[in-house]
This record gives sequence, structure tokens and C-alpha cells, in this order.
Amino acid sequence: MIDAHVHLWRLGRNACAWPTPDLAPIYRDFTLDDLRGITRSTGVERVILVQSQEDAADTSWLLANANNPLIAAVVGWVDFSRADAAERIAALAANPALRGLRPMVQDRQDNWYDAAELEPAFAAMCAHVLVLDALIRPRHLKSLHRLAERHSDLAIVIDHGAKPDFRDLVSWGDQVSKIARLPNVSCKLSGLLTELPIRAPAEAIEPAFDALWNAFGAERLVWGSDWPVLRLGGNYAAWLEQAQRLVPSAHRQAVFDSNARRIYGIHQ
Repeated sequence: MIDAHVHLWRLGRNACAWPTPDLAPIYRDFTLDDLRGITRSTGVERVILVQSQEDAADTSWLLANANNPLIAAVVGWVDFSRADAAERIAALAANPALRGLRPMVQDRQDNWYDAAELEPAFAAMCAHVLVLDALIRPRHLKSLHRLAERHSDLAIVIDHGAKPDFRDLVSWGDQVSKIARLPNVSCKLSGLLTELPIRAPAEAIEPAFDALWNAFGAERLVWGSDWPVLRLGGNYAAWLEQAQRLVPSAHRQAVFDSNARRIYGIHQ
């Protein structure tokens, strides 16, 4: 079993500027030792490390940890707006552990993916067969849709179901359904618990799960924990158990393992 979305950080090191002290449950270091302690009893055998800082130092640190057998792949970060972004992507892609990149778009303008100056970076990702992790909110889905159409050979994975607003799942679900018609777009079943309103039960994510399942199906959904951010809305074992209940048993191998291997090119 693969957990396709895990973070590590050391406060004040490797350019770590987030989380901040107000996020008490996650305001401490989270290392490989912590991760092993969490996954050991769950059946999770490997993980994909995902960047958490908008800085090359964070990506370098994650790649330095990637020789551990627990680590299946790394999704790093590059400043796509730099003139030398394509060269930086090529240099990172020389490391076989680097399987994707994630610009942090969630707090950027709605049409971020449309900017012409970003095209060399997207082209470089296609050339080096890297996955684009899309950290977005529902308002970015239209722009991401246009990117996916322009670059049909770019594998895109939407993180956390595009962070739905549980007060308005109708418009979100409509946009999810539209972008899911493009075969190069997949989605992570992750991060939903932390998007719930305060005091909402974990079961309240089920309408969002149903929409994602109907849109992407068993072959383009990938399970991830979003640990340790998950600690803001739940715990590892409970989220894994809930996700396994939601996914029909015939499709658990795909959602919890083989889809991540195929999409991210994990061959070991």
C-alpha cells in the first residue's frame, strides 16, 4: 500500500516557514522517524513525499531523504515564473526519486495556470515525464482545465479534491465532473477532513467522496493521508479506515496502491 501524500519538515530549517505557532497540532518537527512510527502498524509500505515550502531547499532536503526504502517518490517545488525554470526542472529531473512538482496555487489568482510565462515550465515537465500536483481551490479548476487541454501529455493530479467548500458542493462538483473528462487528470483522495466545517463529523465528507468517485472512478483516484496536516482534522489510522470503507473492496488495490505506481512511475 502506498500513501501518495505525506509531508516532512523541520521548523526553521530547510527553508521551513510554515506551519506557524497558531497551528499547535502540527507546529513541531515531523521526520522520517515520526513517519515510520505512524505507518508501521497500518499496512502502508511506501509513501510519496510532497513539498510543503516554496523553496528549493525544502525539495533538496526531501530528495536527500529519498534513499530510505519507505520513500517511493518525491514531489518537489520549482518557481515556475523564473526565466530559468525549464533548466531547473531538467536538473531536478536528473534525480530518479523526483517524480513530480507542485507549485502552491491555492492562494494565487484564479487564472494562474493561464500565464504565458509559465509555459516553458509546463513544457519541461512534459519533456521529463513529471507529474503536476495541483494544490488548488475550486476557483482554479477552470484554469487548470485549460492547462490540461493545452498539454494533453502532462499528467495532472488534483490534490485534496481541489479543497471543496462543503457549504457549496454543487458548483465544485460540476467543475470536477468537467475536468475529469480529460484522461490526463487524476485526483487524490486526501485532505478532505481538514476542509470540513468545525465540529462536522468525519462522515460529512461522503457527498464529496461520491462526487470524486463518480467523476474519476477507480482508475484515477489515489489515496493519500496528507499527514501531518491531517492532524488538524483527524488521525492517520482513522482516515485510512474511513477511506477503505468508502472505496469498494474490488477497487482498493487500485486506489491504495497501483494507481499511484502507474501515475508517478514507481517501478519498485
